[in-house]
Amino acid sequence: MGAQEVAACPFCNDFAAGRNVVREAGPFFFRWDRYPVSEGHLLVIPRRHVESFAELSLLESQSLGAALNEAIELVKAKVSLNAVNIGINDGRAAGQTVPHLHVHVIPRRTGDVDDPSGGVRGVIPGKRRY
Repeated sequence: MGAQEVAACPFCNDFAAGRNVVREAGPFFFRWDRYPVSEGHLLVIPRRHVESFAELSLLESQSLGAALNEAIELVKAKVSLNAVNIGINDGRAAGQTVPHLHVHVIPRRTGDVDDPSGGVRGVIPGKRRY
């Protein structure tokens, strides 16, 4: 990872400047998504610049579950919801647009789509139903 990549990273820059940081939890920080899929869409982001889930340290990967639980509680305190989708776009082919790992916590509400069955399987059209 080059210094230029880190310097250009919007998540690293936000964290370093203390911008948009909602909360910190161990090796992660949270911020509201700038382009939310639904109201209350939160991102869980490693403080350390890593592009892929596989680059997390053992401590970071072990801490992620607790950070996600905390993130869900934060979202529940902000908005009403019936469920959440939790997802990672890991790599360009998977749709990752910011090359810094981040986990989406997307609040879902009953009736927000006609048929939510298949959930995250819907990222590839035609594969949602099985």
